[in-house]
Amino acid sequence: MDDTETLPESAPDEQDADIYGEDGAVKTSFLARVGAAIADRDVLFLRSHVGKLHQSELGHVLEALHSDQRSALVELLGDEFDFASLTEVDEAVRLEIVDAMPNQQIAEAVQDLDSDDAVYILEDLDQEDRDEILAQLPFTERVRLRRSLGYPEETAGRRMQTEFVAVPPFWTVGQTIDYMRDNDDLPESFSQIFVIDPMFRLLGAIDLDRILRTRRDTNIEEIMHETRHAIPATMDQEEAAQIFEQYDLLSAAVVDENERLVGVLTIENIVDVIQEEAEEDIMRLGGVGDEELSDSVLSTSRSRTPWLVINLFTAFLSASVIGLFDGTIQQMVALAVLMPIVASMGGNAGTQTMTVTVRALATRDIDIYNAGRIIRREASVGLINGVIFAIMIGLVAGMWFANVNLGGIIAAAMIINMLAAALGGILIPLLLHRFGADPAIASAVFVTTVTDVVGFSSFLGLATWWFGFK
Repeated sequence: MDDTETLPESAPDEQDADIYGEDGAVKTSFLARVGAAIADRDVLFLRSHVGKLHQSELGHVLEALHSDQRSALVELLGDEFDFASLTEVDEAVRLEIVDAMPNQQIAEAVQDLDSDDAVYILEDLDQEDRDEILAQLPFTERVRLRRSLGYPEETAGRRMQTEFVAVPPFWTVGQTIDYMRDNDDLPESFSQIFVIDPMFRLLGAIDLDRILRTRRDTNIEEIMHETRHAIPATMDQEEAAQIFEQYDLLSAAVVDENERLVGVLTIENIVDVIQEEAEEDIMRLGGVGDEELSDSVLSTSRSRTPWLVINLFTAFLSASVIGLFDGTIQQMVALAVLMPIVASMGGNAGTQTMTVTVRALATRDIDIYNAGRIIRREASVGLINGVIFAIMIGLVAGMWFANVNLGGIIAAAMIINMLAAALGGILIPLLLHRFGADPAIASAVFVTTVTDVVGFSSFLGLATWWFGFK
């Protein structure tokens, strides 16, 4: 009996509910069965055990499969393939799958997606393919998608859903309810009904639960409330996420430059934005940009090279500082043993301050009004930690090399470098932000350089001065 017969077709849900292992990854046993079914072209197994998965689960399966298996799986699933699962995978995986599909098939699949999901997939395609796909869509849907794609990337206009419920203010609650019952083009889920004038300008909104609790003969304008948090379509998606967080919103209207309603942002969209922005910040702090695990070896190497080159030049700068004191190091080998400690402690302290500062800049918790206070705070923290660790390393070094003077020198250098690390960790991101650079990308290499240069020069310089080395 082969593997495909061990899973009864009558109970796929039982098996599918347990596709994840304890580590949160897709079970290798499940992937092995899927791989065997793909090799055997077992359509029944794949449609009953893979085609029924939730879009996020199917996305995880697609990412876990080998490259040649993904396109085969999509082909074998046919109409059972959930195209929305492509919004759950890395860009490289998504492009790989979509590039293998004819544009006509993509156009048919896009028609079944929410507009925000459709835009998410179409925006990665070449302009020629995108235009060919859009040309095959119904007029209304084509216009909606073109409008969303016309907004800059990572803006509210790119993220919004163009499916929403909008009614005039003179309608009654009863008319609104009947309209929603009879309309087949409503979004799958929504929490607000928007009120518009004949020019589609936004007048207000009504929560869905308010509609259900109000008499049918009540006019909409009597129960609508002003939408104080309408989001411009050109607003950066991160700013929109901050508005959702600040005001605990579940959805928000998106308007164009003329205050006309063009879409709606939902908490589902915003959760994706928050996750993407957080991942982006983490990756940029490491100097790897938008790298994904599914990227090729060459593209990964290419994306990491620029900052490694910059780091190489800054490393030469640190090495040149050490070279200035080569005579001192030759006369006291203990200096060579201890000087990495000063630089390492400063580097870690600077990274801590830098991380807090970059995050504060991203969340707008730091501005021109409180920057001075925060700088003084970080300098105080650096000074206190410097004194604490100076005492510790001074005692250890003094006993280790039986030289009290050496312990005092490294203690003094520790205080100087910890203070420099704190100041560098906050001032460098602030300066980069002030001049329009991304502090998440550029801060780390410069903060490390500052702590290395200050650490080596203070320690070796103090030793040269104290011991009178030439």
